[in-house]
Amino acid sequence: MCGIAGIIGKYQKFDFSTMLKSQHHRGPDAKRVFKDENYAIFGHNRLAIIDLSSNANQPFLDPTGRYLIVFNGEIYNYLELKSELIIDYEFITKSDTEVLLAVFLKYGAACLNKLNGMFSFAIWDIKEKKLFAARDRFGVKPFYYSNLSDTFMFSSEIKAIHKSGVEKKPNREAWLNYFYSGSYGMPNETFWEFIYQLPGGHYLEYTQNTLTITKWYDFVNAVHNQPKIKDYECAKTAYKALLEDSIKLRFRADVPIGINVSGGLDSSALIALVNNYNHNTNIETFTFYTGNADYDELPWVEQMLQHYQNPLHKMLLLSKEVPLLSKTISNYQDEPYGGLPTLAYSKLFKEASKKGIKVLLDGQGMDEQLAGYDYYTSSSQATIQGVTKSPFRTNIISSDFNDVVVKHQYPKPFSTEIENLQYRDLFYTKIPRALRFNDRISMAYSTELRDPFLDFRLVELGFSLPIEFKIKNQQNKIILRDVVSEYLPKSVSYAPKRALQTPQREWLAEDLKGFVEGQISKIKYSNYKSWFNIVEINREWDAYLKGNNESSFHIWQLLNFSLIMNDD
Repeated sequence: MCGIAGIIGKYQKFDFSTMLKSQHHRGPDAKRVFKDENYAIFGHNRLAIIDLSSNANQPFLDPTGRYLIVFNGEIYNYLELKSELIIDYEFITKSDTEVLLAVFLKYGAACLNKLNGMFSFAIWDIKEKKLFAARDRFGVKPFYYSNLSDTFMFSSEIKAIHKSGVEKKPNREAWLNYFYSGSYGMPNETFWEFIYQLPGGHYLEYTQNTLTITKWYDFVNAVHNQPKIKDYECAKTAYKALLEDSIKLRFRADVPIGINVSGGLDSSALIALVNNYNHNTNIETFTFYTGNADYDELPWVEQMLQHYQNPLHKMLLLSKEVPLLSKTISNYQDEPYGGLPTLAYSKLFKEASKKGIKVLLDGQGMDEQLAGYDYYTSSSQATIQGVTKSPFRTNIISSDFNDVVVKHQYPKPFSTEIENLQYRDLFYTKIPRALRFNDRISMAYSTELRDPFLDFRLVELGFSLPIEFKIKNQQNKIILRDVVSEYLPKSVSYAPKRALQTPQREWLAEDLKGFVEGQISKIKYSNYKSWFNIVEINREWDAYLKGNNESSFHIWQLLNFSLIMNDD
């Protein structure tokens, strides 16, 4: 897990040293730069996970010296790929980086379909002056770029491009869509002008000032090509086998591994399967709590862990920590993020890093493949759970922008509404935003986050299963519950879904009232005040303080905007 950066063209006009330094937290173990004469420059911040030797540092060159790679992520099936390539390539390291470069040299872009992992990488052909870059299927690892008139640059974080000297100008349309509909952007856009992201499942090629982007992962076709399993027991056996193999692959590391846990089904499944596979009760676990019994999942976490002996580290988030912590995390995020739960979650990575644990496993991805959200079985088009009316307040935006905002329309490539909602959440809403939040907070503390449930084989199989294998008698994710019940009691495996929460609604109105008002005041006197209807902001804040707080999202939006736009 690392930070990558590169500039092709007139790189001397930009501050590459500062660009790379701004991503130091992503890879404090090594930093290296490669210059291709006066034509291109590449840099890498390394977080050493596999093959800890300096031989595996990057930028990494192939034996001929023609091809260079900078790589962020992990190729989980690198050992299997290496065994296939051993007759064609003489390996000098034990790293997955070298395997990735070797498989590209043999297969070109077609190598992407052979990879099981999370990745964002760029390969430079020094002879032909051609760049090839790609991002994993679901976009777990980031790839940002700016395509200027005579220069192309890329990085793992937006701030790196800004630090290089590219103008820091907000993307007004993206911000307005955030306020209007809660959108965190489409797969190719960011909240900043001049900076884009390569969508998950795509690759790009850049040569002679020409950029082309190609989609390489066809999820819809992959789902349609899945075998049609009609027998439930056969489906459960196949699904369980993939779960176990996915976890096995993600235990490949040369550093200690820990697990993030909550009190829900997905975490229970992860803990159960990890302990069944690894038989190492010393694997450390991490969870957060706030001291508020109405929200904390700690009792369920402790109940679940009674069945195992894994050490549990409990991280307490206090309201008084929020002002400073929210500013810190805003600086790492660069874009809007998910409120106080993200702040609390960040404390797990900080604690793991202090204990020398560089890799953490997480249970992200089950709800989207197994129809786990309540709105999948209702007529709602919501993207937020647990509210009965819209959490958005479009009235706080100036009426001058009513014609500017165009609500995003998401593709509907499947025949059922549930499948189309799952598809939307996988590629446009839930998963992209969660992956972005989690990448930033894990890397902020130089730790790597792995998501076993987002193994593409598992997602494709789970998505393709008949709906009655996922939802039965108003119980969702039924196939996973039945798998987990082999390891844990039904009080755990059949517990109702509980959203991961903090007392955000109460804290914003009470403990953090002064902090919120201070941040809102900054908006009123900022260069962006014309974007807003200040009278309506005041009215909504007053109503919120008086108890109209079923949702706190609109208050967090204002707070988040102020924190990010005033981070200087």
